[in-house]
Amino acid sequence: MTADGLPLIGLMLGDACGIGPEVAVKAMASGAVDDSARVVIVGDVRVLEQGMRDAGLRFDYDVYETLDEVTWPRRSVPVVDLGNVNPGQVERGKVTPESGRACGETLKHMIDLALAGALDIICYASLNKAALHRGGWQFPDEAHMFADFAGHDGLFGEMNVIPEFSTFRVTSHVALRDAVDMITPDRLTAVVRLADRTLRSMGKCPARLGVAALNPHAGEQGLFGDEEIRIIRPAVERLQAEGIQVVGPIPSDSVFLQAKQGEFDGVVMMYHDQGQIATKLLGFGKGVTVHVGLPVTLTTPAHGTAFDIIGRGVADPGGMAYALRLGARLAGRDTPRA
Repeated sequence: MTADGLPLIGLMLGDACGIGPEVAVKAMASGAVDDSARVVIVGDVRVLEQGMRDAGLRFDYDVYETLDEVTWPRRSVPVVDLGNVNPGQVERGKVTPESGRACGETLKHMIDLALAGALDIICYASLNKAALHRGGWQFPDEAHMFADFAGHDGLFGEMNVIPEFSTFRVTSHVALRDAVDMITPDRLTAVVRLADRTLRSMGKCPARLGVAALNPHAGEQGLFGDEEIRIIRPAVERLQAEGIQVVGPIPSDSVFLQAKQGEFDGVVMMYHDQGQIATKLLGFGKGVTVHVGLPVTLTTPAHGTAFDIIGRGVADPGGMAYALRLGARLAGRDTPRA
């Protein structure tokens, strides 16, 4: 918390070759969290300036070498300048190892700050997985990278949030062929428990959860697969016996409609695209991904780096602003750990 009692969000500007700096500037200039949190930008001040040029907007900021130098309250936005990537020396709108390297370096620095208690939460603009790989960060995705940075070897996951509902994944960034084998009673049970704790920490008491089926028509009593009979339904029944308000398996062609109509606060899906299609269709410009279960909570817009519109000033900052606002809410609560 800052001296005036507000949570402190660390803002990372995203991949310098994408729209992250632009949407971050637009969200900050809109005053998205002026009354609910303080924000410190961590990264390279040259990337911030590039974002301001792309956005056609400016706000006052002061540059520091370390977070320890920043005092609160203040009118200008503090920037901790790591000086680790020059946007004028990388090809914008492309995957570059320089930007990927700097993204990982910046997030490692910020996670260290959060683990030390200096940041309450981290909000980052869009990254590019291929750039991270080329920059030397050899992880399946950023979630595994964050877990490694935080020294966390327990359960963690991604929650996708849109205004209508949230989703949680039993499997995530793996091949669909592998995802089916990864759906086990223990894994499903752990994800539902994490979803329940997370939603309750956000004020959803009780948290109403729907569990998506894996197969068409929920397997049609074994005709199209028996995972619902062998794995999903028994796990749901055990969770119900624990007092968790969960139902399923529900066919995935109807569970998201039920959630949209207000029947569920969250949906537990079996594989990545099962829920991502629904959330991006309903809220592409306002969806937020939250990394939960780690010692540090991180939020980010659910969209990508949008290389195709870089430098045109047309990027929608809605998801970035929502990520900041949700970060402010979560920073003020006891967010769950695995």
